[in-house]
Amino acid sequence: MQTTRALTLDPLAAHSVSVGERRVLFHIPTSSLFDLDPLSAELYDMLGAGPVQAGDLEARFDGRFAADAVVEAVEEFQALGLISGGRSGDRRRVTEARKHAPVTRFPLSTLVLNVTTGCNLSCSYCYKEDLTTPAKSRDMDLATAEKSVELLLEESAERKRVNLVFFGGEPLRRLDYIKSVVAYADRRAAEVGKEVDYSLTTNATLLSDAVIEYLDAHRFGVAISMDGPKIQHDKNRLTVGGKGSYDAIIGKVKRILEQYKSRPVGARVTLAAGNTDVEAIHAHLKDEIGFAEVGYAPVTAGDNALFNLTGDELQEVFAGFKRLGLSYRDAAIEGRSTGFSNLHQLMTDLHDGTRKALPCGAGVGMLAVDKDGGLNLCHRFTGSDMPLFGTLDDGIDKTRLGSFIDARLDKTGTGCETCRIRNLCAGGCYHESYARYGDPQHPTYHYCEIMRDWVDFGIEIYVDIMSKNPRFFDQYIAPRRGDRGLPLDSLARAPETMG
Repeated sequence: MQTTRALTLDPLAAHSVSVGERRVLFHIPTSSLFDLDPLSAELYDMLGAGPVQAGDLEARFDGRFAADAVVEAVEEFQALGLISGGRSGDRRRVTEARKHAPVTRFPLSTLVLNVTTGCNLSCSYCYKEDLTTPAKSRDMDLATAEKSVELLLEESAERKRVNLVFFGGEPLRRLDYIKSVVAYADRRAAEVGKEVDYSLTTNATLLSDAVIEYLDAHRFGVAISMDGPKIQHDKNRLTVGGKGSYDAIIGKVKRILEQYKSRPVGARVTLAAGNTDVEAIHAHLKDEIGFAEVGYAPVTAGDNALFNLTGDELQEVFAGFKRLGLSYRDAAIEGRSTGFSNLHQLMTDLHDGTRKALPCGAGVGMLAVDKDGGLNLCHRFTGSDMPLFGTLDDGIDKTRLGSFIDARLDKTGTGCETCRIRNLCAGGCYHESYARYGDPQHPTYHYCEIMRDWVDFGIEIYVDIMSKNPRFFDQYIAPRRGDRGLPLDSLARAPETMG
């Protein structure tokens, strides 16, 4: 066994997670998972403790593992880029943080139309800066929507399917307008050989049999904003007159869940101060009402601090998420999904080996159009003071957008540069950073420890499911994302002798 220099484990390339009696290696650069056999686990710990010479390896493993097995384990670590020596590892990390090609192409897949600023509810925690009452609503005209469709079709490059999202305010206030836009988009897409998918988020107040029938016929992806049982929902989701909206929507929600056939209908829950019992919320929305999935958005950077979760409340939320996660795991092992969207997305990322250089598609695959035709980074920024990235008349300002994206891609000098989940988080939501720090480029540091712990938890759940019912991922992940998932690889060898 020979090595010419001291070997050390690069902590920014690997992270070990214990899952019961198993040791699992999370390969940070590729978001891949590997089983560590006893030899590999011991080698990992030894390298992590400090520089290791060839003589150290011989003294540690001689008589317990064959020399060839130890050499093979070292070579496998080297092939994965887990071993560094001297200052070369530091140089590699800096190179990794800075290594990216300038972004010059922005092929759109999704365009969000902010069709109205008016909403018939007055939710206390709403982040929309331009939100107003229906009477004072400022609405997008049809010409602006048609220009938006043309921009989407023109800038979607070779994509055959594109997405058009209707947003507000409450978009269903303008159903006739939406119908006109859909008719135009369908016609123009057919003329250029593309197809358009549609989606919207609604507060459900305006759902009726006719509305549901139209949305179903055009295969809209529908998400309903709902915060749980009546007492929790009515805390913040109020009518303009200040009354809770639960009683006004529950019958309509049940109706769409019974009648909608084209796509699953999901619920979007906003977790504000005082609303942290995610298990009760999930039981009501998924088990009692029947939503296909339920996703949760904790409020930590709202304009009104009264509605932000405290640090203790955020910890309480994630403790509840973990309990929901254990139920998700148990159901998955039995071949069922509990519809816990937050964990389901993490399972998808781990299964696919997701490597995100950017937190989301905002700016590179998605833009949002405000009522005046301004191009915003995403729908959360319409009506804000954030500068635009072009207009429908002038096109996408690709120079400015490229500079913005390049700035986020360069993690140098940030906590993201050395974070083990940098390829799953990529710094966090732009709008969250904008609202909390006044800078969309600022990493969401207030989430860091919680998110690292959440990913470790997710790895444990993933390994449990993969070892006991791997078909779950074929049933519930592959159909949505395409079967790009990586198996749980193994670094297992049978040792010749165990001391």
